[in-house]
Amino acid sequence: MFEPPKEIKPSASSGLWIAIAVIVVLGAAGGYFFIQSKGAANRQAATAKGNADAVRDLKIQRTTMDKDRNGTASVWAVTIENKSVDYSYSNIAYETTYIAADGNVLMINKGTIFDAVAPGEQKNLTAHDPLYPAGTVRYMMKITGATPTAQ
Repeated sequence: MFEPPKEIKPSASSGLWIAIAVIVVLGAAGGYFFIQSKGAANRQAATAKGNADAVRDLKIQRTTMDKDRNGTASVWAVTIENKSVDYSYSNIAYETTYIAADGNVLMINKGTIFDAVAPGEQKNLTAHDPLYPAGTVRYMMKITGATPTAQ
């Protein structure tokens, strides 16, 4: 009347095939994403020459400002690094700001450094402002533009 249930034997071969299929799918997906990432890097490198941006590429590493002998003009010693690998920059436009103790801006001056900075180069340059405002307690310099030359 009562029959013992039939034993169901798991099929080892179907589990093996599932494992192989999962490994193949993961390998194919990994290969696809690897190839796509290489293609994106190549596209980015190809478009790099079209995007010259002096404000992004030129970084001021250090500035020092002194007065001339008469104490009326400013002499800036500035270290500029060109982070671009594609462009050298010349005719570097800059802006200097002189600030009083109360935080008010005393003077903003604009000028140009005519030297060139090659790709990957760090260079010490000099800039001159015609006036040094009395009452200056803080001063700043920033790069506002430059002329790029593709290398």
